[in-house]
Amino acid sequence: MEKIIYLECIIATAIRYWLFESDHNVILANRIEVSTPLNSWKRVLEGVVLYNEGTNPYVGDMFHETPLILWFFTWIIEHFSIKFINLLFIICDIITSFVLHQTAEMYLQQLFQQQEKDKITYAEDVDEALLKKDDVSLAPLYVLSAYLFNPYCILNCIGKTTTVLSNLFLSLFFYTMLKGYHFCTCNILVLSTMQSFYPVILIVPLCLYSYRLTGKQSIMRAILPVVYFLSSLCIAFYMSYIITADWSFVNATFNFILNVPDLKPNIGLFWYFFTEMFEHFRPLFLCSFQINATVLYLTPLSIRLRNEPVLLAMTLTALTAIFKSYPSIGDVGFYIALLPMWKHLFQFMQQGFIVTCFFIGCSMFAPTVWHLWIYSGSANANFYFGVTLAFATTQIFLVTDLLFAYVKREFMLKHGISKSIEGKDVKLVLD
Repeated sequence: MEKIIYLECIIATAIRYWLFESDHNVILANRIEVSTPLNSWKRVLEGVVLYNEGTNPYVGDMFHETPLILWFFTWIIEHFSIKFINLLFIICDIITSFVLHQTAEMYLQQLFQQQEKDKITYAEDVDEALLKKDDVSLAPLYVLSAYLFNPYCILNCIGKTTTVLSNLFLSLFFYTMLKGYHFCTCNILVLSTMQSFYPVILIVPLCLYSYRLTGKQSIMRAILPVVYFLSSLCIAFYMSYIITADWSFVNATFNFILNVPDLKPNIGLFWYFFTEMFEHFRPLFLCSFQINATVLYLTPLSIRLRNEPVLLAMTLTALTAIFKSYPSIGDVGFYIALLPMWKHLFQFMQQGFIVTCFFIGCSMFAPTVWHLWIYSGSANANFYFGVTLAFATTQIFLVTDLLFAYVKREFMLKHGISKSIEGKDVKLVLD
């Protein structure tokens, strides 16, 4: 198994390195599906140049990374060549995949152990719904492959977007949460929150996992991560203030994400809607869209998945990738790579073929329609928004299908798989 892991890492590294050495990296770095105002490498370079010249990079509408990222890349660009920086992005991607592999391994072992404890409460005819030992050993390898060879993740790396770092932070969040290193988890979550804001809602599954960790369910254990998180967040803000010597970065980062002033097209839903919006309706719908991207699903999902905080964290990560103001395919590729962790639910999913076809179709149509709109002039914004709307709908189908599969499996474990009403066999279907 280890040989397969190393072989996959070598092949994935070679693919990324070859693409970096080709001319495709320049093209990909400018694709709107890959780069956004928040993660663009070109904007990082401009921010570093302004910072080195003594100009505040947060004045204007060019740079939107955090001061911590600004300081990091300033040091990297000053001391290393472009080829090393390319290699750094590849290394971050490989580390992310390896961390996800270890995370999946730990999580599935915990699920299997919990299943063995709960078997006495299951119905008699549920063997085919149980988590198998093969799933425990193979699913982590599928997670590794799903990240290393996912076209979305590869394009994200070749485009040198800072989403590569975001994905690394999120993978470390899942890993340290499962390890029980909650102080470290909170620090990682702070870094991720400072960069893109939306991961702040992951504090809820962290608290739920902390509450259940030792078997001694305690409110204090659930509150402690919040204290760690807020303390670390205050320190991060103060460090950012020291780097820039003023608070203008808050307006250029958090305020930029929440108010969505840049309406350049992307794979999200904000840009088209607010381009067509009457200005006096903007505050109302801005609040509606941001609530939908953050807290709208948080309470009901947290209640329903209170015993599955890792699934809750993945679901929230997926929903923010769909509904956030400036999404990219790197965000989508990350949560798709996590799906094999719930391989035992795939047999209960009903939309797999449709979702796969729509993912392929949208991935092909998006650049085609963009070319027709921008370069050929034979299409318009409605065409491209139609593709992004279909892409978002596809992701919603995927997430809801997985959650329905989880509910169906829970029901079958408790009541059995074969059911009949008045002597007639019936099939459980969730609409």
